[in-house]
Amino acid sequence: MDLKGLFQSWPVYRQLTGDDKLGRGKAAQSKRSLTLTPRTAEVDHVAHSVCPFCAVGCAQKVYVKDEKVVQIEGNPDSPISRGRLCPKGSASKQLVTGPQRLTKVRYRAPYATEWQDLDLETAMDMVADRVLDAREKGWQQFDSDRHTLRRTMGLASLGGATLDNEENYLIKKLFTALGALQIENQARI
Repeated sequence: MDLKGLFQSWPVYRQLTGDDKLGRGKAAQSKRSLTLTPRTAEVDHVAHSVCPFCAVGCAQKVYVKDEKVVQIEGNPDSPISRGRLCPKGSASKQLVTGPQRLTKVRYRAPYATEWQDLDLETAMDMVADRVLDAREKGWQQFDSDRHTLRRTMGLASLGGATLDNEENYLIKKLFTALGALQIENQARI
């Protein structure tokens, strides 16, 4: 490459001699940047989700390629966030792809001194069995005057402020269907 060609390839030269005086367009582009494509260009599908961090409920687009999350962005169609995410929401890809993410359920049996790894299906079955057992043990069909109660005192729910309205609604319906009376939310207390 001659000296003139070297200067013409220099971004500052292109900025000063071309139409892009502020250096925000063609003047700043390198050969490498012209060949780059976005991570989202060749994804298999886009899943719609909600940011898990707070109760605002900012919508997200989750880009998936080869069954792996490659990018998470704000959804511009959302009336709540209009495509914007806070710093924590923007970094939520780390929740599913970070090396610190736990991929197994850790369980320590009663009176045991060691933890053991369980697969998710076994752990979910254990939770369901315990919920049904607590419901049954605390069940009250009638009071002392034979008034029908159909409730359980063996279950309670305390929701958190990180849940959005839809999640709180579903939890309320679930625990009400189970017969629980003690259903509360941290945001209301």
